[in-house]
Amino acid sequence: MASSMMSLPSVSPSAALSFQDKCKDKLKPGSAFFGKEKQPLSMKTKSHGRVTMAVAVNTSRFDNITMAPPDPILGVSEAFKADTSDMKLNLGVGAYRTEELQPYVLKVVKKAENLMLERGENKEYLPIEGLAAFNKATAELLFGADNPVLHEQRVATIQGLSGTGSLRVAAALIERYFPGAKVLISAPTWGNHKNIFNDARVPWSEYRYYDPKTVGLDFEGMISDIKEAPEGSFILLHGCAHNPTGIDPTPEQWEKIADVIQEKNHIPFFDVAYQGFASGSLDEDASSVRLFAARGMELFCAQSYSKNLGLYAERVGAINVLCSSAEAAVRVKSQLKRIARPMYSNPPVHGARIVANVVGNPDFFNEWKDEMEMMAGRIKSVRQKLYNNLAAKDKSEKDWSFVLKQIGMFSFTGLNKAQSDNMTDKWHIYMTKDGRISLAGLSAAKCEYLADAIIDSYHNVS
Repeated sequence: MASSMMSLPSVSPSAALSFQDKCKDKLKPGSAFFGKEKQPLSMKTKSHGRVTMAVAVNTSRFDNITMAPPDPILGVSEAFKADTSDMKLNLGVGAYRTEELQPYVLKVVKKAENLMLERGENKEYLPIEGLAAFNKATAELLFGADNPVLHEQRVATIQGLSGTGSLRVAAALIERYFPGAKVLISAPTWGNHKNIFNDARVPWSEYRYYDPKTVGLDFEGMISDIKEAPEGSFILLHGCAHNPTGIDPTPEQWEKIADVIQEKNHIPFFDVAYQGFASGSLDEDASSVRLFAARGMELFCAQSYSKNLGLYAERVGAINVLCSSAEAAVRVKSQLKRIARPMYSNPPVHGARIVANVVGNPDFFNEWKDEMEMMAGRIKSVRQKLYNNLAAKDKSEKDWSFVLKQIGMFSFTGLNKAQSDNMTDKWHIYMTKDGRISLAGLSAAKCEYLADAIIDSYHNVS
């Protein structure tokens, strides 16, 4: 911090020299002008008429803080914006776009917001656990309104800051009450999963998931790694539409996964970011979680409404902990609230009211399901069209059918980093370097162009 300059028109030259001499004395090693490392402060001089004063400038207390690397996904969008090509295509960020590649606000969301305005609802603080109507609605959507676990009050639910914040609260609970327990994460997984557990100081390792040879699920490797994990580990599972691969286990495979987790006394931890948005059915996309619940297993589940209601900026989600008894659920909820209080105090109300209004109004709820089917249907349509173009244009024996076997907004192309770089450098197609593309950002009109780019990158770049 630079000390301020004072104008001293009445100060004599001898007084100025006396001041400079004092500054010299103070700059001797060990004086107060030196930092802990006894490095002198940088000095600047300014002249005011006949008087020259030395000004001490402190070095920053933050000099030891290094520049953080750019976010691998958000950095894609920044590069896309800087590209001036008319052919550019942003397939990096997982956000739904219309056929015209514009952001989409659901019609039912606008209706729910209008209802909120008509009611004149205030902006008072929510309780730590969030909006009661939202918590009830989100647990019912996840487990099914008639599920015994809800009637028995065995689920501890608190509203969280979308999926990320909900995962973070759960990670803090694991660190505090399951010391030393490890979380197993799929290889690959959503990029923020590892950051969340690292920051919560929860140890993690990976289980095999993606098989590059088949561009499919390495089911045997997955089962083997879960079996070998220390008993009582947390197994992080994507409830539907696995990110980044788009590869989900079959219903039969989910049964075997549940068998192994139950045998090893592991704790399943679901991340459900796409319920209703993957298949178009809320029930179908929650079937994996409900399977484990029906077996009487305790589990964690983080939810997000960013994708299925398009509430990306509202940061609305929840963390649910299914316990073996209602009494345990009460205690767990109390500790979730205890963690949330110093972290963010209480969650935002706007998005929670939208969810509660949509789910609580039968007309709105049916309209939401129709819009989800429309969004999921558009993604399925461009997925099919992309496959058709790949199959028709590629004259090699390459089998592209994995594109159709994947589900949700993402597709793992099987392209490596060099090939993904070629997609961007030559074709102006922006994507993450692991070969993931977001089909939610693809239009039918761009499918042929994308197929040309993938074929070129796959066959001509090693």
